[in-house]
Amino acid sequence: MIPCIAMIAIVDYRAGNLTSVARALEHLGHRSEITDRADRICAADRVILPGVGAAGATMANLARLGLVEVLRDEVIGAGRPFLGICIGIQVLLERSEEDDARCLGVIAGAVRRFPAMIDGRPLKVPQIGWNRVYQRRAHPIFEGIPNPSYFYFVNSYYPAPADPSLVIAASDYGVEFCAALARENLVATQFHLEKSGAVGLRMLDNFCRMNA
Repeated sequence: MIPCIAMIAIVDYRAGNLTSVARALEHLGHRSEITDRADRICAADRVILPGVGAAGATMANLARLGLVEVLRDEVIGAGRPFLGICIGIQVLLERSEEDDARCLGVIAGAVRRFPAMIDGRPLKVPQIGWNRVYQRRAHPIFEGIPNPSYFYFVNSYYPAPADPSLVIAASDYGVEFCAALARENLVATQFHLEKSGAVGLRMLDNFCRMNA
């Protein structure tokens, strides 16, 4: 882990919850900027794609702003540290069942909807609230985080990467699902770090201090 003196770009694609992430970073002492400008995103030391919303609208907004190739090629493909949160993990995959949306395709796999029924009983969808997350393998973003820990979720869909070795944490809501994944410079969580209290803030701080 290293001291963080970097500028962090929070991608503005007209989603909600961006200011919550910015406030959390400010509380932790990290500089950040909410921006939709490709040049500012490419100049940042680290990039965060947070937010809430539907996959189709998210991808449409990213495309309209000219940020699809920027994120895929100039940020993730170029090895810049990248953190996806909530919808920010889902759009990393190839396709989502929500809106039958074509996503960034950085991670092989699809985004699935939680089943409507489990063992003959209806499952309340979306999942809203605190759920236990189990770390599946070590990763610097989990430094200092007890295993398991509770994190805050708001989701009707979940990522299902084709390569199970990318899953660094799992949770259960009717089915076991990927709660966090990582590959090289990329890490992403289905749960909201900025709404998950002390453990969420610690994970945000860990991301900001991870070696690039």
